[in-house]
Amino acid sequence: MKQDHHILLLAGSFEARSMAQALASRGIRYTAWLSEAPRGAAPMPQVPVLRRFEDASQMQEQVAQGGFTSVLDASHAFDRNVTQQGFAAACALGLPYLRLERPLWNVAENARWQRAADVATANTMIPAGARVFCATGWDSLERYARFAGEVLMLRQTRRHERAAPYPFVELVFGDPPFDVAAEKALFSALRVDLLICRNLGGLASRPKLDAAAALGLDVILIDRPATPANIAAVAQVEEALAWVSSL
Repeated sequence: MKQDHHILLLAGSFEARSMAQALASRGIRYTAWLSEAPRGAAPMPQVPVLRRFEDASQMQEQVAQGGFTSVLDASHAFDRNVTQQGFAAACALGLPYLRLERPLWNVAENARWQRAADVATANTMIPAGARVFCATGWDSLERYARFAGEVLMLRQTRRHERAAPYPFVELVFGDPPFDVAAEKALFSALRVDLLICRNLGGLASRPKLDAAAALGLDVILIDRPATPANIAAVAQVEEALAWVSSL
């Protein structure tokens, strides 16, 4: 690859952290952008820049001003605005673009797992009176307005004083990373009947699924939003590194 190469790493996933570490260890110049403050305690080699744009034209302007020569998108799988804007900006500027995204969890591996296209659809699948543990984020709460269960326990990984918008919502604060034993204990203590979470894939977010499976709980997995058509994508950090080396 060229010596003056400068990669824009769109971060927000575990793979982005791994990618940043790999690039830093190889002395490859990169700058990481995040659309929201990072979660957990696994920092990148360099502090990422918080950047959120209203549209692709704003991102395109900043990519051009930054002098980036390629875009490596390892943003969160459920923050498709970043992917759409990053892909559009790269196309407009004629820059190489690659999406790095881990494989989905296979819903077919457990008979108690179901798919839902989105949170609103998942809400219609909740049985009356169910005690639901939910890991779909604060912004998803408005889609549970017509909730049929007894209680919706929403996981929050950042402490705050905001009041839940509905009386049936209980906030459950916790600090990642989580392990299977702790998740089992939590679900048992809360008398959870049903787990709703996003289909993130990977190992880091897997403990809640394994805990639910061990306890015989039903699970609804929210589908990832679609990516732009004709997007170039890989599933492994090693594949992304090979792409970087080919630039």
